Amino acid sequence: MDLGTATLLVGGAIGLTLALFGARMLVTGRAPAGTLRTFPGVRSAALYHLLFGLALLMIVVGQLLFTGVPGLVTNVLAVVVMGVALVRYRPRRRRAVDDGHTGI
Repeated sequence: MDLGTATLLVGGAIGLTLALFGARMLVTGRAPAGTLRTFPGVRSAALYHLLFGLALLMIVVGQLLFTGVPGLVTNVLAVVVMGVALVRYRPRRRRAVDDGHTGI
């Protein structure tokens, strides 16, 4: 196995892990505390991870299985899915709750 194929397989494993992590959050409605600190809610975190993982899997499949136009179309669709994940469900810090402390 050459280095390119090994890299694609590692990328596919990471994509699968992200997609499963996002799907689990969607099904259970719960997310780890560290994830919730970064995202506005569970749904946003779940969809971000799910879409990003699926896009990564699409890129790997497009590179391993398809050549020519089908591979190009698969990669363009993957970039669109990543764009949706990054724009619509991007990580955003929650606004701090005002506890009356002025910081002075």
